[in-house]
Parts: sequence; C-alpha cells; structure tokens
Amino acid sequence: MKGAAIATVISQGCSAAWALVFLCSRKVNLRLTLRAMKLSGEIVKKIFSLGVTGFCMSATTALVSAVANTQLRNFGGDLYIGVMTALTSVHEVVFMVISGITQGAQPVLGYNYGAEKYERVIAGIRFITLVCIGYSFLVWVCIMLLPGPIIRLFNSDAQLVSAGISASRIYFMTFVFMSLQASGQSTFVGLGRAKQAVFFSLLRKVGLVVSLTLLLPRLWNLGVNGVFLAEPISNVIGGVACYLTMYFTVVKKLRAKTLAKTASPVGEDG
Repeated sequence: MKGAAIATVISQGCSAAWALVFLCSRKVNLRLTLRAMKLSGEIVKKIFSLGVTGFCMSATTALVSAVANTQLRNFGGDLYIGVMTALTSVHEVVFMVISGITQGAQPVLGYNYGAEKYERVIAGIRFITLVCIGYSFLVWVCIMLLPGPIIRLFNSDAQLVSAGISASRIYFMTFVFMSLQASGQSTFVGLGRAKQAVFFSLLRKVGLVVSLTLLLPRLWNLGVNGVFLAEPISNVIGGVACYLTMYFTVVKKLRAKTLAKTASPVGEDG
C-alpha cells in the first residue's frame, strides 16, 4: 500500500510537470506567463462555483465509501468489503464513458446558450441523454448476464466472486437511471447553474445513499443486501428528480424562448 501511494504521488507530480512545461512552451496558442497569472475575483468566483460540483461529487463519494464499508464490516465482515470494492471498481470504469460524454458536452451547451442558440442547447441535451441511456442499458444487460466474469476482472477470489454475483445484480439494478442524473447535472453545470448541480449531487449521495446505507441493513433483516440496495434506490429517486427539475427549469424555458424568437417579426429582435 505504501508503494502504491508513493507511485501515485510520483505519477501525479510527473504529469503536472509535463503539463506545465507544455503550457509554457511555444507549441500552444496561449502560453502561460507570469504577467497573465494575476487573479480576477470575478473569474475565480465563476471557476470556483463550477468546480464545486466536481468537488462535492468526489467528497461525497469518499463519504459514501466510508459509511458503506463500516456497515458491511458490521453486517457481513471483510468479505463484503472486498465485494463492494470490486463493484465500485466496475462502476468507476463503466461510468467513465458517461462522465466523458457529459463533461465533453458542457462547453458545447454553454457556448450555444451564451450565443442564444437555444435549439442547439436542446439538441445537445437530447443527444447526451439518449447516448447515455443507450450506453448504460448495454452495460446493465452485460452486468445482469455476466456478473461473474466482470467481477473476476478485478478480483479472482472464488468466495468473493460467489458473493459478488448476487450483490452486483442488486447494486447495478437501476444503473440506467444514473444517466438521468449525469445528464441533468452536466446540463446545470454547462449552463452555469452550479447551485442546482451541487444540490442534486448532495441529495443523491448524502441525502439518499448515506441515509439508506445506515437504515436499510436494519430493516427486514436485509443486512449487507440493504447496503447494496441503497445505490439502486438512490439512482431512481435522485436521477428522476434531477432530470425532471432540469427539464422543467431549462428545456421547457428554452423551448419557449425558441418559439418566441421564431414568432417575432423580422427586425424586432433588437
């Protein structure tokens, strides 16, 4: 573990040094210079407000992991902590695609929103929603049909794989709904609505996952299954709540603005 930690620090240091050297070289259109490093309060505020979403997601993920491991140790022992580690590893890998699609869409949504090309913003939201739902459905099918081989990619212990097969089907039961959460949050971030994005991140992770992880294992003798059930339940509630809020506060209003622009006579836009 110590070696892995040292390797992580070294790799991060090397990547940071490489990035700085590149950004200060003549290969980039805008070079980093000391004269350009003066801080602007307004710009820092905007960066911070948008970055808080990612921070909250990372921080709450660590909190969820700590609470889940504690509950699994109390109700199932170290074996189920290993099962959860394997499942979260699978989750991180498969969710990377959704994260890449939604994060890549954010600047596109923001640019077109600023340019008042609202029909393009709506098209972008529709695109990321359909792609993420389609991808997450394929992932769900694979995990439901082949849980054993997928878990073995991360841990080959026979006892752990046996326990992980049923746990994975519970944990990923509603994985498709994660696409709604990701699409909704990325839309909020892309349009500069950081407060909504942070709210729904905290709602799902802290308000739902942590609360359910503490509560469900004690109900109806669910035990460790209650810990794994917290994720699919929070996916449905958090995903639907986030996406519906985004739809009614963003998409509906953008459609109204688009219709208003289309209906206005030529020359009255100014």
